[in-house]
Amino acid sequence: MQTLESVVWSVMLGGLLTIGTMAVVDVALSRTLAACRGLLFMTVTGFSCVLLSGLPEDLFPGLPVVPVLILKSSLGPLSGAMVLTYLRQWLGVAAEDHYVHNAILWGSTGLLVAAVVITLLCVLFAATLSTEILLFAAFLNAVAVLLATFTSVRAAQLGDKLARTMAVGCLFLALSLGGLFAHQLVPDHGSLAIWIVTSFSTVVFFLVMVALGIRRNRQLRKLERLAGLSQGVDPATGLPRGSVLLSKVDDAFWRSARLNTSCAVICLHLRNLYELSEVAGHSVDQQILAAMAARIRRAMGFRCVVGLYHPRCFVVVLSAVKQPKLVRKMTERLRELMVEPLDVIGSNDAVHRFIPQFSVGHVTVSSADLVPADVIDEAEQQALNIEREYNRAEQTAHSPLQAEG
Repeated sequence: MQTLESVVWSVMLGGLLTIGTMAVVDVALSRTLAACRGLLFMTVTGFSCVLLSGLPEDLFPGLPVVPVLILKSSLGPLSGAMVLTYLRQWLGVAAEDHYVHNAILWGSTGLLVAAVVITLLCVLFAATLSTEILLFAAFLNAVAVLLATFTSVRAAQLGDKLARTMAVGCLFLALSLGGLFAHQLVPDHGSLAIWIVTSFSTVVFFLVMVALGIRRNRQLRKLERLAGLSQGVDPATGLPRGSVLLSKVDDAFWRSARLNTSCAVICLHLRNLYELSEVAGHSVDQQILAAMAARIRRAMGFRCVVGLYHPRCFVVVLSAVKQPKLVRKMTERLRELMVEPLDVIGSNDAVHRFIPQFSVGHVTVSSADLVPADVIDEAEQQALNIEREYNRAEQTAHSPLQAEG
């Protein structure tokens, strides 16, 4: 292998290692089965491409011939089976389209069986039929690319926007595999330009696969939240609610009692949450909730428990409170931040000014035996009482008798 050619394949290896690092980081951050599946696919398919480049044999001339031939010829069909299985999970259209279902089911099964057959052929006839075995492997890889492209195009026709980019990635895969198998079968008839295109196509394909995999995994996590699969988290604010919120409040009670300190439960009732719904659309409610949750976090910090009891009622729990003035100080800071006006975007992209109107109530407890829901209800009732007094004062101020006086 010439020096420039070795540089080309070395650059390809470096690109694959960099993209593989992205996949490892995605696994570490998301900790999902889909991310692990993507990393496995990246490892097997990338290793197959590196072997077909001939770089390992150039760097380590003493590698055994038969095991290397087995890996070169069998990892391709195995990767093809993984690609189809991965696309089935990634695209999610196999259940609604029988063409895609059959292509993935029979294609992945056939490629898996072919990988086993090629392994047996390598063991038995590696010395005499190595070229024919590589030709057979190249044909199987071509079939895998065709099936993957068909699946992606079909999914794009059914409305999956990301599948269009996946179909383009499959074209780069075709260029990559064509060049890599040509390098194995007719290395002397290729040129440096062809190997550069092959190396570039390989890196671009894996970059597309990893980037789309990360993006689709984020979409799936968002859909899970919006579909209510995570019942303990509010989709708009990310705050705990329901039983999850109550368990966190109960833990705060227990922690405060263990430290012989008190625990403060603050309820903020946002009475005009739906004020702009008629003129700006119902989507502004989610914007308001998200902004109010961010303000509460800014005011109270991340040590305390912040949750959403119901859409109009935020709950803040300060545990291990040693001085009552701390509660008053935090409540005052909460009022200062929450009272600031907020600009929201309506359904017609028009900007609307929202001025929060709220009341705050709080209850201090020092026992771990209290029921969290009862304490929250009491704090909310205090906030509602303050709200009723405010409304009564407003009515009195604008009554006819008051105006005459």
